[in-house]
Formats: sequence, structure tokens, C-alpha cells
Amino acid sequence: MSTKKILLLAGDYVEDYEIMVPFQALMMLGYEVHAVCPEKKSGDTVFTAIHDFEGAQTYSEKPGHNFVLNYDFDTVNPDDYIGLVIPGGRAPEYLRLNPRIIEIVKIFDTAKKPIAAVCHGAQILAAARIIEGQKVSAYPACGPEVTLAGGIYCDIPVDGVEVSDHLITAPAWPAHPAWLAAFVKKLGATIEI
Repeated sequence: MSTKKILLLAGDYVEDYEIMVPFQALMMLGYEVHAVCPEKKSGDTVFTAIHDFEGAQTYSEKPGHNFVLNYDFDTVNPDDYIGLVIPGGRAPEYLRLNPRIIEIVKIFDTAKKPIAAVCHGAQILAAARIIEGQKVSAYPACGPEVTLAGGIYCDIPVDGVEVSDHLITAPAWPAHPAWLAAFVKKLGATIEI
């Protein structure tokens, strides 16, 4: 029996909770999660940032943990994976400039494999031009990018989730319970409590 694999895209200053929580939760459910970053290999680290909502007009940002990657980006074959996770933070703003990242996202989209993006992860979905006509949630500052890419921006509560076909999106890390539950449901898992 083969292990079901999930690909997780990382980069420096990815949001701490938005990479740590999905990575650990999906492994806890028995998935093999490959966390990768362009120009980095297994054992390398990425810096993370903690974004918090403290009453300012936007989120605050503080240093997070160093996150250890566990797979080489250059060896990724999208056909090996059943789903894709795109965390937010500042990483998506520059990861979307990488042609291989865009190619990988398009391959998952064409195959209609579940793609879970949270917060600024929608920037990568927009750059890949895969959201036309799809309902997409994101951090509100990314709403214009969703709209410009032809998506239907959904301004939902910070702990909510939007599911549109094979895309599972959420505004920020407070949505982890709903977002991850919707993602694993799309992957075909059944969780009973």
C-alpha cells in the first residue's frame, strides 16, 4: 500500500502557523507531506513570520520559527501527489515569480487535484491564472488580485473556508479547523470523532 503524498510550497517568511499547523496535522492523519522551496533542498530551512491581528489596520509581523524542509524542490513530480497546500505570509509574493511554482500549480489544477491555499497563498493561484470564475477567499488585501485574475473574491469571516470545485481557500490561520477539514474531505478522508 502506497502512502498518500501531499506537496506543500514554502518560502522565506511564510506565515508560521500556516506552514507548521498543516504540515503537522496532515502528517498526523497519515499523509506523507513534502515541504519544498525553490533553490533549497531537504534539511535546509526557511524563516517564518508570525502574523497577528492586534487591532491595527493590518496584521503585525514578528519573527517565527525556522522551518526545516524535508524534500528537494528540484525533484518534485506533481503526478506523485494527491493534493497541494499553499501557505500564506510574505512567501507567496515572490514564489509566484518562479516559473516552476506556476507550472506545478497549473498541473494540479488541470488534474483537478485538491489545492488548499490560505491567506496570501491566493497570490500564487492568481498568478497561475487558475481562478477565473472560481470563488476564492484570501487575506482581504489580496482581494483585488483575486478579482483581477477573474476570480470571485469571497470576504468571509477570518475562521471561515470557501470551497469552489477543487480549490479550498481561507482568509488566515484562524480558519485552520474549517480549512483543513474541507481539504482532507476533498482528499477523500473521513474523520469521525
